[in-house]
Amino acid sequence: MSTATENTFQAIISHAKEYDFVFQSSEIYDGLSAVYDYGPYGSELKKNIKDFWWKSMTQMHQNIVGIDAAIFMHPTTWKASGHVDNFSDPMIDNKDSQKRYRVDHLIEAKADQLTEAGKEAEAKALIESMEQLLAAEDFVGLKQLLTDHQIVCSVSGTSNWTEIRQFNLMFSTQLGSVAEDSDTIYLRPETAQGIFVNFLNVQKTARMKIPFGIAQTGKAFRNEIVARQFIFRMREFEQMEMQFFVRPGTQMEWYNYWKEERLNWHLSLGLPASKYRYHDHVKLAHYADAALDIEYEFPFGFKEVEGIHSRTDFDLKSHQEYSKKKQQYFDNDIDETTGKPFGNYIPYVVETSIGLDRMFLLILSHAYTEETINKEDGTTDSRVVLKIPAKIAPNKLAILPLVKKDGLPEIARELMDDCKGSFKCFYEEKDAIGKRYRRQDAIGTPFCVTIDHQTKEDQMVTIRYRDSMLQERIPLSKVKELVLSHIN
Repeated sequence: MSTATENTFQAIISHAKEYDFVFQSSEIYDGLSAVYDYGPYGSELKKNIKDFWWKSMTQMHQNIVGIDAAIFMHPTTWKASGHVDNFSDPMIDNKDSQKRYRVDHLIEAKADQLTEAGKEAEAKALIESMEQLLAAEDFVGLKQLLTDHQIVCSVSGTSNWTEIRQFNLMFSTQLGSVAEDSDTIYLRPETAQGIFVNFLNVQKTARMKIPFGIAQTGKAFRNEIVARQFIFRMREFEQMEMQFFVRPGTQMEWYNYWKEERLNWHLSLGLPASKYRYHDHVKLAHYADAALDIEYEFPFGFKEVEGIHSRTDFDLKSHQEYSKKKQQYFDNDIDETTGKPFGNYIPYVVETSIGLDRMFLLILSHAYTEETINKEDGTTDSRVVLKIPAKIAPNKLAILPLVKKDGLPEIARELMDDCKGSFKCFYEEKDAIGKRYRRQDAIGTPFCVTIDHQTKEDQMVTIRYRDSMLQERIPLSKVKELVLSHIN
C-alpha cells in the first residue's frame, strides 16, 4: 500500500471512530483484537445495508424466502459440511519475531509492492504462481516462493520461516449444564449450513418449487490469526447469504445469472462500475465446480466483497449421508427429452455470499471525500463529507431551526413529527447553521432543512443538498415528498 492510500485509509478509520460509526470492542480495557462495535450511526448504516439486501432478495424475487437459523448447531453439521477436516488456512511463523502470517497474505502484499513499483507483469505472475500452488496444496513450493521473492517478516525483517502448516479456523465451545457432561460444539463459521439443514422444512412448509432460494443474514465466527485492514477481516462478522436450489445440469446458467444480478445490485447504489471486477477462482473449494469473487477497489487494493459459488449437490448429499434423512426434491415438470417428470433428485445449489461488514467498509471507502470549497469572497474552505447513497444513509434528513426562539423550534418539531414515521430524521438547534451543516456532511446526511423567520410568513424552507451544497427554497409541505423521492 502506498503512503497516499495508507493515509487515506487511516483517515477513513479515524473518521469512522470520531463520528460514531465504529469503535474498538471493549476499548476501556484496551480493546479486543479484530473485534469491533458499531456506534449510533454505524449500526444504522449497517441495518440499512442489510435491509436493502434483504428487500432485493426476498421482496423483489417471488421465489426466494428468508430464514433465521440458530448460531449453535449439532456438531455433526460441521463434519458433514467438511469444515472439521477442510476449513483451514496455510500459516507460517517467523522464528525471530514469533509472528504468524497467512501465506497468501504475505504473497499478496509482495504483489502489491511490485504493482506500486510499476512491475505489474511480475506481480500478476506471482499471484498466478501462488494460486496454482495453493490449488495443488504444494506447501514446499509456497515456501520456496517466499524465498525466491525475498519475502520477509514486517516486524523482524528476516526470512527465518517455519514450515507451512494448516490452521483450522473454527471456534469450539462447550454446551451443557456441567463441564463433565458437556458436548463440544462450534460457533458457526458460515451461515450457509443453517439453510441446508432447513432445506426440507422450507421446501415443504413454504411450498417452494425449484428453482427457489433461501436467504439469511447473521453472525459468523472465524479464528483469523491474521486479522487486518480494520473491519475488512474480523473474528466476529456478519454475512448475507442466499442459497439458490436448482435442477442438476442448470447450475451454470443460474451461476451466470447471479453473477450479473449481484454486481447490478452493487451498481444500483450508484457505486462506480470502474471500481469493481470479477476474479475467477483457480483453487476451488471442496464443494464447488465454479466460483468467483466480486472484488472492489478499496484504498488497500482490489479485495473480495462478495462470492458466487456453484456448490453442486455436495451439501445436501453430505447431510443426507450423515443424518440418514433423504434430502430430495420431487420435480413434477416434464423433461422434454423423455416426456416424463424429472422426478426425485438432490438439487444443485448456487450461492451468493456477501460480507455485511465488508460492504459497510466499501460504502465508507466510496463515500469519504475531502473537498476544498471556493467561497464567494475569494477565500477557500474545506470539508469532509460522507457521500453515502441516500437510500442507505443513517439519517435521511436533518431539521435545523435557525434560532432556538421565535416559534422556529415548534415548526421544526412539527416537521419532525410528520417525517419520522417515514424515514430517519435528526433534529439539532445548537451552534451556527454552518457548523451544523458540516456535522451533517461528516455523518453523510443527504438533506438538511433550515427553518427561518421567513418560514412563519410564507411556509417556505431552505433545503440544502449534501453533495452539491446547493440550497433552494421549497414549500414546507413538500419536504417529506422530496426526501422520499430520493431514497425509494
